Amino acid sequence: MLTGAAKSYRNSWIEGDRFVYTLGMSPTGTRVIAYLRVSTSEQAESGAGMDAQRAAITAEVERRGWILMATLEDAGVSGKSRKGRKGLAAALAMLEAGAADALIVSKVDRVARSLLDFCTLTEEAKQGGWSIIALDAAFDQTTPQGRAMTQMLGVFAELEREMISQRTKDGLAAKRVQGVQLGRRVETPERVDARIQRQRAEGMSFGRIANGLNEDAIPTVHGGVQWYAATVRAVLQRQMAAAQ
Repeated sequence: MLTGAAKSYRNSWIEGDRFVYTLGMSPTGTRVIAYLRVSTSEQAESGAGMDAQRAAITAEVERRGWILMATLEDAGVSGKSRKGRKGLAAALAMLEAGAADALIVSKVDRVARSLLDFCTLTEEAKQGGWSIIALDAAFDQTTPQGRAMTQMLGVFAELEREMISQRTKDGLAAKRVQGVQLGRRVETPERVDARIQRQRAEGMSFGRIANGLNEDAIPTVHGGVQWYAATVRAVLQRQMAAAQ
């Protein structure tokens, strides 16, 4: 029989003569940073969306006995990417610096709008030694169940990456079949083409041709000011390919 005062363990504790195990629950005392986001100016101005998120997180923090280190917000900001999300950037910086153990959100889509983005974030958390807690999905990386879910999400994220890559390749292949010019069209003025062809036919090296073009201040194909031997070679190769 176990006796004595309550003694805490990860996801469990001894209380008197009872061993209590809490399935899927972060340990008491976990330091968390709350992140709130609304996507439109109207929601940001009304405060309704923020208040609901804040209330849900506050209730869970109090119920679990966690320590709320900070609450950071992005009001009226899209969740499609991290660009422009200063609140999220600040939260992640604090987590990486060890100021908290976990990032808590009321819903997964508050922190990421796509599976790929969410999985990227969970991988960053794993590498940085902190966790993500999403209340709506009962997702908690501090627990064995949460870590197992992270691995499963990673499999689907990799599948999504491969599907995106394949769709891109298929789309480009279809464009090529249709004869569509892909990428930026590269052309040099006819007089420059003719000069390079003539000088090369006269036996001049690529480097010497490039030096002559630079001395005469002739701009490169992309408007640059410096020709190189490789640049001249590329022009000639392009000319040969076009002639075939």
